[in-house]
Amino acid sequence: MPSDDPIPPPWLDRLQEAAARRRALGRDRAIHPPDGLDFCSNDYLGLRQDPRLAEAAAAAARAHGAGAGAARLLRGTTPLHDQLEAALAAWKGTEACLLFNTGFQANATLIPALLGPGDAVFSDALNHASLVDGCRMAKAGGASIHVFRHLDLDDLGQRLAAWRRASPSGALALVATDSVFSMDGDAADLPGLLGLCGRHQALLLADEAHATGLLGPTGAGLAEHQGVHGRVPLLLGTLGKALGSFGAFVCGPALLREHLLNAARGFVFSTALPPPVVGAALAGVEAARAEPWRRERALAHAQWLREALGQAGGPSAIVPVPIGRDGEAVRVARRLQDLGFDIRAVRPPTVPEGTARLRVTTGAHLETAQVLALARALEACLLSPRA
Repeated sequence: MPSDDPIPPPWLDRLQEAAARRRALGRDRAIHPPDGLDFCSNDYLGLRQDPRLAEAAAAAARAHGAGAGAARLLRGTTPLHDQLEAALAAWKGTEACLLFNTGFQANATLIPALLGPGDAVFSDALNHASLVDGCRMAKAGGASIHVFRHLDLDDLGQRLAAWRRASPSGALALVATDSVFSMDGDAADLPGLLGLCGRHQALLLADEAHATGLLGPTGAGLAEHQGVHGRVPLLLGTLGKALGSFGAFVCGPALLREHLLNAARGFVFSTALPPPVVGAALAGVEAARAEPWRRERALAHAQWLREALGQAGGPSAIVPVPIGRDGEAVRVARRLQDLGFDIRAVRPPTVPEGTARLRVTTGAHLETAQVLALARALEACLLSPRA
């Protein structure tokens, strides 16, 4: 007899087994609403609830509607989309910019749009999952994947040289890296990567998701911070972190933009960003550029926290607190939540096995006293994690 269950029994058994495995490993995930002081979001500049962004979103909705109604190549473009792309390209020091709906979508679709059979992508071992999935999509199209040790330029150089010697004439190489790594807060050496790419005729893609708005004299990102502003050929960034809105973008030469709007399936076959989102993002870019105190404050908070925890300095507003065991990370996070600090445990597969941690972030919306109170609470929890 056919079953009336919405999930057929074989599928139900598989889902129950998967859930049991997650719970046994201490890796079951659930959605929890915000509660307590925000030390876990990516709202680095404190713009997410800025009244100017809300008003810009409302004005865009009144002028252009609540939704885009279509993909960009149909009827989904408004003057706001063009203005935002122009503003981002100018900020990043590139010829052109193309908006995407999410950073994951951008990375997952632009990499396979650039590579074909016989080509290769070289990916840092700790790259974000979206870059990893973009590499996998490129592999499905015939490209090869080469993973180099985290931040290890020597390893990358050796892999590039070996591949170039064995590759057919005309094969293309792409080096993909986060600029600031989301789980550790450490940074790529963009000048060094550019040098390697130049020697081996490779294209460099840097994901500036956690650096845009926060690093550099104008907040343009790690490329500006490291003195290579306008020289990285392909930059990705997001609008939903420091800029307080939602969406993503790719900046680079005009010819690359033209190629992506024709070949990146995530762009071609997706409804455009809604006008209110784009209006808010424009206001976020303006505020980020005009108010350097926001990034200075966020970075100072992170530095105070690192010093209190005895950690080496870093360029970002991400402060990882290593725990090790998955269950222990969850317990410490819950203790901090009970004390009024919204901090979440990060466990595999988001991070490597045995490296469960608390991912603490700081932002301009926080007060110095709140950061110092968190440092004291962390010290107490780490000294007696089971208490």
